[in-house]
Amino acid sequence: MKIQRLKSITKKDITSAFKTSAPIMVTFIILGAGFGIMMQQHGYGPLWSFLSGIIIFSGTVQFLSVSMVASGSIIMATLTAFMVAARHIFFSISMIGRYKKEGKRKWYLYYALCDETYAMLSRDEIPFEVNISNYRLFVTLFDQASWILGSVLGGCLGKLLNFDSTGIDFSMTALFTTVYIEQWLNSKCHIPAILGVMATLLCRLIFGRDLFLIPAMIIIIAVLTIMRDKIERKWGDEDNG
Repeated sequence: MKIQRLKSITKKDITSAFKTSAPIMVTFIILGAGFGIMMQQHGYGPLWSFLSGIIIFSGTVQFLSVSMVASGSIIMATLTAFMVAARHIFFSISMIGRYKKEGKRKWYLYYALCDETYAMLSRDEIPFEVNISNYRLFVTLFDQASWILGSVLGGCLGKLLNFDSTGIDFSMTALFTTVYIEQWLNSKCHIPAILGVMATLLCRLIFGRDLFLIPAMIIIIAVLTIMRDKIERKWGDEDNG
């Protein structure tokens, strides 16, 4: 599909992006509330949840790091955050072809490219007569804003509620599984998805449960870098119809 460059943002750009993001926004508000509650129960108020959503904006990292930071394991939390969030590098690499004409916006688009946003923006279906650049910007912005909103609301509710939050973090696993299936069904290029599963399983068998993540990341980065031109051509062909 040919990208139409418009000078101004239209109402249709915003409404189309909102419709695309709506299911993710609802989910993010709920999951973000769970994160905010966990933060509050570990002694970190809504302001910390707000800052975490802006600076980190990785649900998995945020959930995993709460208990580690609270227990004083700063180094372990940092290493875990790096290993888990490193997958965003792969998303960015695979989106270089699509974002190469985004100008200064691409830096924010790369920065806020979470799993769910990636699944939405890597699909082949783009709303008709919508500026793709504006559409991508608002899908990304709506997703991040909903996560931050949910986190702050959860932090506020956490002051009023008193219950065992064990198991809340597992909701991220369920969400990632759903997003993976959605992305598979809506994209014709399955190379990154297949590579991620195969590399992870292989390294899990070789290195074990505690050490498999970093080797798997290295393999995925290397292979995606080598196959970058092929992936970009395939997605470029999809964008051009």
